[in-house]
Amino acid sequence: MRIGIEVNGVLRNTIDKITQTYQKFLIDKTEGIEDNGEFKYEMILPVESLNLSDHLKFQNEEELYSFLYEEFPMEIFGHAQSTEYNTFNDLNEVYLKLREDHELIIVSDEIGKSKPSTLFFLSKFGCQFEKVKFYSNYTINSMWDEIDVLLTANPALLLEYPSDKIVIKFDTVYNKHSESDLSISTIKELEEKLKQII
Repeated sequence: MRIGIEVNGVLRNTIDKITQTYQKFLIDKTEGIEDNGEFKYEMILPVESLNLSDHLKFQNEEELYSFLYEEFPMEIFGHAQSTEYNTFNDLNEVYLKLREDHELIIVSDEIGKSKPSTLFFLSKFGCQFEKVKFYSNYTINSMWDEIDVLLTANPALLLEYPSDKIVIKFDTVYNKHSESDLSISTIKELEEKLKQII
C-alpha cells in the first residue's frame, strides 16, 4: 500500500509560523508609525481556517502571495516548528517498521520558493523518507495517482477525495468541523490506525 503523509498541519506547524512571521515583519515593523488613514496590518486570532485572508489583513491577494512565497518562504516553511516535540522521531519509527511492506511518501502542497524551504525543513528534522511529492491545485491528481492512503490536516482534502482512496484526518484547530471516519491526534497513533485499514 502507498501511504502519503502531508507536511502542512501534520508534520509542520505552518500556521503558527505564518502568524509569528506576520507579527514580526508586518505588525511590529509598522507599530508607532503614524496612521494617516492608510492600511493597517492586523491579525484575527485564533486561525480557525486555512483561508488566511480571513485572519491576516493584506492589501490584496498579491501581497499575501508575495509574503508567503517570495519574501518569507524560508522563514515560514523552512524554519517552522514540527507539530509535536517528537514528530520526526515517531514518524521515522513508523517508516522503519512499515517500509518493507508499504511505500511511504511525504506529500506537500507547495509552490515556488516554498519547495526548497520545505526540503530544508524535512532535512533539518532528519526525515528518513525516500520520496517527497510536491503538488499544487493544478497537479493534485498526480498526487492522488501515487498514493492509496493520505494522512492530512487539510479540510479541503478531507471533504473531497477520490472514492478509491482512504483519508485519515490529523486533528487540528482549523479542521475540527471537518468530518472523517478515521482520525488521529499524534503521529504515534498512525501505525495502529493503519493496521485497522490495511
